[in-house]
Amino acid sequence: MAKRQDTKKLFENLSGAGKSIGVLTSGGDAQGMNAAVRAVVRMGIYVGAKVYFIHEGYQGMVDGGDNIEEASWESVSSMLQVGGTVIGSARCKEFRSHEGRLKAAHHLVQRGITNLCVIGGDGSLTGANLFREEWTGLLEELVQQSLIEEEAAQNNSELHIVGMVGSIDNDFCGTDMTIGTDSALHRIIEVVDAIMTTAQSHQRTFVLEVMGRHCGYLALVSALACGADWVLIPEMPPEDGWEERMCQKLSENRADKKRLNIIIVAEGAIDCHHKPITTNHIKELVVSSLGFDTRVTILGHVQRGGTPSAFDRILASRMGVEAVLALLEASDSTPACVVSLCGNQAVRLPLMECVQMTQDVQKAMDEKNFEEAVRLRGRSFENNLNTYKLLSYHKADSELRNSSFNVAVLNVGAPAAGMNAAVRSAVRVGITEGHKMFAVNDGFEGFYKGQIKEIKWGDVAGWTGQGGSILGTKRTLPAKHFDKIAEQIRIHNINALLVIGGFEAFECLLQLYEARTSHEDFCIPMCMLPATISNNVPGTDLSIGADTSLNAIVETCDRIKQSASGTKRRVFIIETMGGYCGYLASVGGLAAGADTVYIYEEPFDIRDLQSNVEHLTEKMKTGIQRGLVLRNENSNENFTTDFINQLYSEEGKGVFDCRKNVLGHMQQGGAPSPFDRNFGTKIAAKAIQWISRKLKESYKDGKVFANTEDTACLLGMRRRTMAFQPVVHLKDETDFAHRIPKEQWWLKLHPLMKILAKYKTSYDVSDSGQMEPVTRVRPKKAD
Repeated sequence: MAKRQDTKKLFENLSGAGKSIGVLTSGGDAQGMNAAVRAVVRMGIYVGAKVYFIHEGYQGMVDGGDNIEEASWESVSSMLQVGGTVIGSARCKEFRSHEGRLKAAHHLVQRGITNLCVIGGDGSLTGANLFREEWTGLLEELVQQSLIEEEAAQNNSELHIVGMVGSIDNDFCGTDMTIGTDSALHRIIEVVDAIMTTAQSHQRTFVLEVMGRHCGYLALVSALACGADWVLIPEMPPEDGWEERMCQKLSENRADKKRLNIIIVAEGAIDCHHKPITTNHIKELVVSSLGFDTRVTILGHVQRGGTPSAFDRILASRMGVEAVLALLEASDSTPACVVSLCGNQAVRLPLMECVQMTQDVQKAMDEKNFEEAVRLRGRSFENNLNTYKLLSYHKADSELRNSSFNVAVLNVGAPAAGMNAAVRSAVRVGITEGHKMFAVNDGFEGFYKGQIKEIKWGDVAGWTGQGGSILGTKRTLPAKHFDKIAEQIRIHNINALLVIGGFEAFECLLQLYEARTSHEDFCIPMCMLPATISNNVPGTDLSIGADTSLNAIVETCDRIKQSASGTKRRVFIIETMGGYCGYLASVGGLAAGADTVYIYEEPFDIRDLQSNVEHLTEKMKTGIQRGLVLRNENSNENFTTDFINQLYSEEGKGVFDCRKNVLGHMQQGGAPSPFDRNFGTKIAAKAIQWISRKLKESYKDGKVFANTEDTACLLGMRRRTMAFQPVVHLKDETDFAHRIPKEQWWLKLHPLMKILAKYKTSYDVSDSGQMEPVTRVRPKKAD
């Protein structure tokens, strides 16, 4: 244990005393910017630094005066759930001139601000870097003009800059997701879901224009998430003759009993001759060629608006804390960096390398080198594009290669939003690969009862946006029914299994793997996809359904907090689901701005409860009006939600009153979030491709025989990569009594929630992002 302590780089050793940090939002606004500002302010104050708001972006820096204002802990209270940016953003021509930057430098030196946290797009970040490069010269000029003393110039001789990318377009290279992208996708998908119902009623075609002048990310991912018929993006201009192909696809879909068509167009869409493709052109085309009733909807600024999604709040909070750490560790020799996310890992990247790469994308597109542009966009964009291509075009049965393999798909455990998107993707990719796909109703219970039937391309149309499990799902484990299941595998000649579900699905696969010695019928490739709101499956950082559930929790917490506005001070005690896994409570607490979270993984006693109540009481005596306490349903069998509610009510008398809410099954329902639709679609496609490879490898003498460990795998997201892991290897990583993995990555986020709620805590920063170069040529994909 002592050794572990040595390797821990504790951030108590990083002090911000005597430092001043300025935070500004610049360029176009994006949902989640406020969460980033809040995290910078609170983390900055926490480490002992002074933090200043710079209102109206660079304009405020140039104008000075009241635009640069010291922030307090309370000044960022209640801004987590607000869209846009509370401190204002403006595009500033003056800052582009040398005189403008000289004024800005003067205003910063007056307040001793030598650390800047810039939240904006590539233009804003490039401006910040130029400002840093000129800093020494600007100070010399200010001294020469007698605007500042020599001593002030020496005390403020170094300017450190850390960037966070706030842009709904997700057009910045080096980061998988920029702040605001997920929320913009939420707005788009809300509109598409609403449009689908009216389009279905009237058998209409809808052409939707989404934002993205230079980047097609929003169009591409929303097309994936809603199962659009056609998508047009700047990075993939269609070849000549695309008009006929598109119309043919639309009419085939109508002939296939599909009552509506959706075409999604990025505002920057072009053809291969660089000619813009407009929504009106597409409408005229469909009407003249097919005579379909066609409507155009331009989403416009709706995409920038509204409250930030849970993902954006967590991303922005993590990045805000990371930005302060990067500023504390910066020296004159470290380049300006941008903090971002790669997979599920926080990283720091040299700002100008990312900007250069972002500009290279545009250059490649101008030169019509579109493959290079896609490659430079990064692996996240490329994966989305490849998945879309796999799913987009249904070949005629005669064109399909026939593998003569039968693959069965089933759901196991409790329903989770996004399961249907995964099933749809698996079925369609399976058919494209030449397999016959079979759907099993009601999990392994339906399997042993023979509820197995072939499922075709058209059967899964419109499934991406449906919540719950259309196939039906049960918690039944196969152990008691091995013989009947083996019999059904023989009857239907099943050659591979894809199981989509939670902890029970993991147990099912383990049981089938271990029964291979006695049942040769189970010697077939088997793959499991984690799908559970609890996110308690070993071998993966994230599960299908957890994001939808987090959004439900966060939305409800926002409403609950709002219900108390205008009343006296109030604390809400909210119970979340998750079994023994505290993921929903802990990460939901971070996204909703909770004061305290009680989870099973972090044992607590009556002394902790007492100190939490006292801490909240002190906070309530300042300007803070509302408190939020989240409790995981199984965090402690004696300290129940009722007990905690009564304790807080008694101890808070005279200062605040309490209300209790048990969120219950609303956390499991609802339409899947864009993230869950996309995640489910992508990992199911990957799983089917893996199954195809394993089927080829294990086909000998006219039959499939797969009995090695690596033919019964779980496909999970581990930090930066998607990995197929033999379920038998995951056994040791699992606490079966409590149905949770022994080690859980998100526990590292738990101290963040405490810091942002003003608790003194120990935070291990050894896992924080290290500066690394931007990867241009990626290594070959690991299997």
